[in-house]
Amino acid sequence: MKRHKNGNKQYFTKMGTRKKVQAFVRVKPTDDFAHDMIKYGDDNKSIDIHLKKDTRRGVVNNQQTDWSFKLDGVLHDATQDLVYETVAKDAVSQALDGYNGTIMCYGQTGAGKTYTMTGATENYKHRGILPRALQQVFRMIEERPTHAITVRVSYLEIYNENLFDLLSTLPYVGPSVSPMTIVENPQGVFIKGLSVHLTSQEEDAFSLLFEGETNRIIASHTMNKNSSRSHCIFTIYVEAHSRTLSDEKYITSKINLVDLAGSERLGKTGSEGRVLKEATYINKSLSFLEQAIIALGDQKRDHIPFRQCKLTHALKDSLGGNCNMVLVTNIYGEAAQLEETLSSLKFASRMKLVTTEPAINEKYDAERMVKNLEKELALLKQELAIHDSLSNRTLVNYDPMDEIQIAEINSQVRRYLEGTLDEIDIINLRQIQEVFNQFKVVLSQQEQEVEAALRRKYTLIDKNDFAAISAVQKHLSKKGRCQQPWEWQGP
Repeated sequence: MKRHKNGNKQYFTKMGTRKKVQAFVRVKPTDDFAHDMIKYGDDNKSIDIHLKKDTRRGVVNNQQTDWSFKLDGVLHDATQDLVYETVAKDAVSQALDGYNGTIMCYGQTGAGKTYTMTGATENYKHRGILPRALQQVFRMIEERPTHAITVRVSYLEIYNENLFDLLSTLPYVGPSVSPMTIVENPQGVFIKGLSVHLTSQEEDAFSLLFEGETNRIIASHTMNKNSSRSHCIFTIYVEAHSRTLSDEKYITSKINLVDLAGSERLGKTGSEGRVLKEATYINKSLSFLEQAIIALGDQKRDHIPFRQCKLTHALKDSLGGNCNMVLVTNIYGEAAQLEETLSSLKFASRMKLVTTEPAINEKYDAERMVKNLEKELALLKQELAIHDSLSNRTLVNYDPMDEIQIAEINSQVRRYLEGTLDEIDIINLRQIQEVFNQFKVVLSQQEQEVEAALRRKYTLIDKNDFAAISAVQKHLSKKGRCQQPWEWQGP
């Protein structure tokens, strides 16, 4: 178990076991599927790509034409229900047990990332991972009456390397608005200035989701009429307290649902002007994301370049951190898009090399701890009183000592040292501790009295009696009262 400090609070995380990132591929349905170039394995976990050789390269052509990718699942013509059951259900379920989770959609523009993550807002049946995750969280809360569980949400957008709060248009009761920055602490990474909203029921959470969706930045080009021009991270924060007051521990977790902007070749999309600038930022951040993934998959690498861009920095504790990580790679199944499909599959295979260490996030409720300790102290006092009465002992007071009692012990110690008192009556542990403390007090006072007497004697010594002066100075030096012999001046 690891302990983290944050101000006056203490947090504990149980050590988890390392596991590989799960990587799935979802193929966008098309009437022009390249059956001769894309083949699925019988286990629905592998996909083979075959490229025809480019005859323009001449007779001597060492171009690779075949690739094979082993993944956790290939979703072809899959319904939204099947995608959620396969990809997200377990990660969301474990979040209620204290495990962080991250589900990320990656792929080229128009391959179906936003549809997979958010779904079709006009059709409930076609809702995506995000609304289904919210629904699952609140249904699981209803099934756990023994716990008081609170849910909060936030919605972050990263556009042209700038951070935006997609829920900033809503009233928020919290700290004053400040510039949004990415901050790291022992608990992980969080966005300073990002509003986090309490949701007491499922309808509230959906309202926040729809509000954030209307604020997203989209644009149109040849590959996608409504292309997302930014990376978006919707986060669900869960905090679960036991309704049993004696249980001081509670758990926290968060689920990051990441919809990345699409990687794109500028020549294909026909981007220009503002859209061209956006595409440049998108491709740059996705390139840095890939570099971070390659570094995480290389066990020989010590440094991981998370701070190269806002996207990788914000996802630092999700990529190879304390969480269950799931990647959904969205691809086209058409021959014209095979080059981008191949690039996306290579990213997925690299992601599978990354390991995470999911662990339960436990915290301790300080107020409950104090109350429980006070209750336990009162019970122990009662037990001691019962024990004293049953053993016919004099009633013992176990409360802290007052000034009168301390003065009495001081008097007994002095008389004991003078020989006028044979023994000191001991009736409890507090008295033993105070007796030793008063021994220290008396000893310190006696040392000060001896020192004062020596100083008075020193003033009466003949300044020419060097032997006497040396003896006094030597004694004072041993007591730490005189560090140098010239500190004292005789008459």
